[in-house]
Amino acid sequence: MATIQQVQQHIRESIKAAYPEPEAGSIAQLVLEHVLQKNRMHLMLAQQEEVSPAQEAQLAQMVQRLQRQEPVQYVLGVAHFYGLELQVDERVLIPRPETEELVDLVLREHKEQQGLQVLDICAGSGCIPLALAANLPNAQVYGLEVSEGALEVARANAAKYKLPVEWLQADIFEPVPSIKPASLDIITSNPPYVLEEEKRQMRENVLQYEPHLALFVPDQDPLKYYRRITEVALQLLKKGGKVYFEINERYGQEVKELLLQTGFAEAQVVADLFGKNRIVCGKK
Repeated sequence: MATIQQVQQHIRESIKAAYPEPEAGSIAQLVLEHVLQKNRMHLMLAQQEEVSPAQEAQLAQMVQRLQRQEPVQYVLGVAHFYGLELQVDERVLIPRPETEELVDLVLREHKEQQGLQVLDICAGSGCIPLALAANLPNAQVYGLEVSEGALEVARANAAKYKLPVEWLQADIFEPVPSIKPASLDIITSNPPYVLEEEKRQMRENVLQYEPHLALFVPDQDPLKYYRRITEVALQLLKKGGKVYFEINERYGQEVKELLLQTGFAEAQVVADLFGKNRIVCGKK
């Protein structure tokens, strides 16, 4: 039987054509933590422990998937987001760190408030509404999503943490069900915003495995979702309510102007930790 150290080295060597170092090392670490149920420190201290035949077989299957450039989160079936371990598969986008920044901004601005009414549009895996429900006291949180497959994943994630998010299956370009006009305090959305022309700059594992419905917008109408969600926000937000968008960094000013031109009292572009325009928020 091989030791943890030997298996870790084998994984790195086996996937480096698909994932160059240092990424191969990080992925090998994640895979071993998941299969052996040991954290980083325990793995370091247990380098000479032997891996069981069953675990070796499981790791071999995962390596085959990684060699095909399947994202490690799909291979493991989980992604970490704002303190939650969420189920993910090819029905949903993998939650990104920049989306955690959107959640963090909402929580910083509303953490003292009780009983907020919140809607997340294009909910996917449920990462945004679940993180908000877990951190906003007594909030009523809704998650709207068109894809039944994505909603199955979101419901499973909500059940795992016993978070009472109300899921709405609907196309945002149709009327929003179940929510009264002028009743919401917060609307959040990370809608599709990658242009079709940007596909050639994207990694092959994203293009091959992640759902295109949740990623791409037509080159000729990049603000398609923002226009519609702004209309919905004007109908459903209370006076003083806020909308928070994750955006394509190329369109920060355009999304801000869209909010101001359609009647929002305030709007601003917020940069992420890397200085890229990543969020636009507006106040009704």
